Amino acid sequence: GLVLGVYSSEKEEGAARFTSAGDAFDRLVSGKLRELLSVSGPPLKKGKTRIFHGLHQDFPSVIVVGLGKQNAGVNDQENWNEDKENVRAAVAVGCRQMQDLEVPCVEVDPCGDAQAAAEGAVLGLYEYNELKQKKKPVVTPQLHGSAESEAWQKGVIYAEGQNLARYLMEAPANYVTPIKFAEHIEQKLRSFGNVKVHIRPESWIATQQMGAFLSVAKGSAEPPVFLEIHYSGGANTNDSPLVFVGKGVTFDSGGISLKPSSGMDAMRADMGGAATICSAIVTAAALNLPLNIIGLAPLCENMPSGKANKPGDVVRAKNGKTIQVDNTDAEGRLLLADALCYAHNFNARAIVNAATLTGAMDVALGSAATGVFTNSSWLWTHLYEASILTGDRVWRMPLFEHYTKQVTDCPLADLSNIGKYSRAGGACTAAAFLKEFVTASHWAHLDIAGVMSNKDEVPYLRKGMAGRPTRTLVEFVARLSQDSHN
Repeated sequence: GLVLGVYSSEKEEGAARFTSAGDAFDRLVSGKLRELLSVSGPPLKKGKTRIFHGLHQDFPSVIVVGLGKQNAGVNDQENWNEDKENVRAAVAVGCRQMQDLEVPCVEVDPCGDAQAAAEGAVLGLYEYNELKQKKKPVVTPQLHGSAESEAWQKGVIYAEGQNLARYLMEAPANYVTPIKFAEHIEQKLRSFGNVKVHIRPESWIATQQMGAFLSVAKGSAEPPVFLEIHYSGGANTNDSPLVFVGKGVTFDSGGISLKPSSGMDAMRADMGGAATICSAIVTAAALNLPLNIIGLAPLCENMPSGKANKPGDVVRAKNGKTIQVDNTDAEGRLLLADALCYAHNFNARAIVNAATLTGAMDVALGSAATGVFTNSSWLWTHLYEASILTGDRVWRMPLFEHYTKQVTDCPLADLSNIGKYSRAGGACTAAAFLKEFVTASHWAHLDIAGVMSNKDEVPYLRKGMAGRPTRTLVEFVARLSQDSHN
């Protein structure tokens, strides 16, 4: 099969404008493609397709898909590069249709941006079906022509990174336990000589005095692990690393503050923070990016047993601060508190944590963008510029003192794990809580609760766990490593 892009014409009735690959193919079939396209109906709108059979012996099926306007560029209202998004969406639609036709091998028009085309193809075809007997036919997308093979390969690696996060998030919690999560990442990194992986047991966590993390883990029969990854991509192994921290709750029942049963199954993806940061490091290693990165993922379950945290309990974090656990379902910040303290051991260039932290984040931004709370404009700029390229957007949220007061005004301890006005500004009070465990001058907290799953909002992702914003984290690392080079 062959997937070709076509731009919409400026004028309503104008003839379709092919990409260069489309033009070349049309010449190959003596203008038949253009002819068929013009008689088969009105001009193709963005994301719409037409299928033609029997045009060429090498390609029994040809799908032409609308790319929208040519050279749309960066849309300041949408905060993304429209050309790239259009290519991703169009290619995904075309490849999925080929899958429905059971075409095993598809050549994809680079559409002027081979990286975006590869991302659209590989992300668009992905589906978690490990546990089903009946699987969709496997489709292998490859680049049509050879002009942009390097960019295409880069796109494949970016997309496979996001698909790894999707795999981990989608898998049932009895298949991805804390230890199995850590072992899966270790296995992915095994082939790289410049990566060390430490899977720290509960005894190590105890010696580190991570009392907040352990207080969450003790409610479950599954033992916690602390995953620590060292990727030494920098020219000098002593260069200050970028430290990624990810919340790794492999199942979140809410603990004693039990969640409602409806939709609780989705809480298998409450380790989305750990999944995205670990997948970003796997991708950085695959791309051989010249930067040192450390990944930290506290992994456990939050369960309501007789040993679980009780509302009102007070626990002590690694830095000595005491925390009143007023709601056991605000557990992610307890794990992150200890992991963030530990992150300060590495003389980090910057600390970036990701977590499916608050339902309030989903209420605020929905699935349009990841909320970013940061004390560093330098860090914000890098994340924001990366997200324009990937189309997996970020939006800056406030870290006002206003919210800090709401978590430090606590009857029994230094901090409460929820804001005193309960639901008001929940994502902001959670960020304010984390800030109490950070002294680094470049720190960003990404609340990814709203972008955890996809219904139909991102056209090149199927329904299910989204693995966002893995590609934005990778692009951010790539930009940072360029910075170090210059």
